[in-house]
Formats: sequence, C-alpha cells, structure tokens
Amino acid sequence: MFSLPSLAQDSALDPLFEQLKEAEPREANRLAKEIELAWTRSGSATADLLLKRGRDALEAGDTKAAIEHFTALTDHAPDFAEGFHMRAMAYADAEKFGPALADIERALTLNPRHYNAIASLGGILYHVENYEKAKQAFDLVLALHPHHQDVEQVLPMVEREIGGRDL
Repeated sequence: MFSLPSLAQDSALDPLFEQLKEAEPREANRLAKEIELAWTRSGSATADLLLKRGRDALEAGDTKAAIEHFTALTDHAPDFAEGFHMRAMAYADAEKFGPALADIERALTLNPRHYNAIASLGGILYHVENYEKAKQAFDLVLALHPHHQDVEQVLPMVEREIGGRDL
C-alpha cells in the first residue's frame, strides 16, 4: 500500500512554509501561491511549455491530450515533481487510479511537502472509499498548509464517513 511521505525539508522554501503554518487565511493563500509558483519553475522552457499545454488540455477536459503532454514532460524532466503531480491528476480524471498513485508517489519522492499532491492522494483515497487513509493524507496537508481550501471542504465529509461506520 502507498505510504504517506515524511515531511522532509527543502531549505529554499523553509521560510515560506514556516510562515504558512502561522498565517491567517488570506495571508496563507498568498504564501501558498508563492510556494506553488516555485514548484512550477522547471528551469526548462520546453518543460514549462509541456506543463502549460498539459494544464490547458486538462482544463479543456481533454484528459488524453493532458496525459500525453504530461508524459512528454515527465520524460523530458524526470526530476520535476509538478509534472508527475499533474499527470497523476490527469490519470485520476480518467479513473486510472493505479498510474495516478504511482505518479503521486514519484512526485512526493521528489517533493515530500507538495501538499497539493498529498491532497490529490487524499482525493483518490476518498474516491476509492479508503476514508481512514484519505483522512491521514488530508491531515498531513493541513499540517503543511492549515488553510488549504479544498481539504477544508472535503475533510468533514471524510470524517462523517469514518464516524458513520459500524465498528
């Protein structure tokens, strides 16, 4: 079974992550955008173009094209966590959860504090009704980003599923 990442440190973003933990929601949103922008910087014009094309295809609902662009991206930049995270999202949209989980695992190996990848993991686990593991993933997201809006919205549903089960 997929294991959740440790909260290994990437020292360049340490100050932003420390501020994020203490920030009020509005400031947290700004800090999160700054962190996420750093995650999208591949250092390669080709990789950046493939990321943009993949995101555009995903947004347009063309999952097949998105997967193709993100696959080209991960082939071109195998150490770029965002490429694996985005391809995982495209695979999840196509309900190909095995490849999605493999890509999330790779993304988190490259960037253990990628709270959006961890949130995506939680979303997949929720979708396949593994509510306890989904809650663990969402709790880890909130340890990194206490005001993650997507997680704040879905966590009560996960907790209801866990609480509503017969023991």
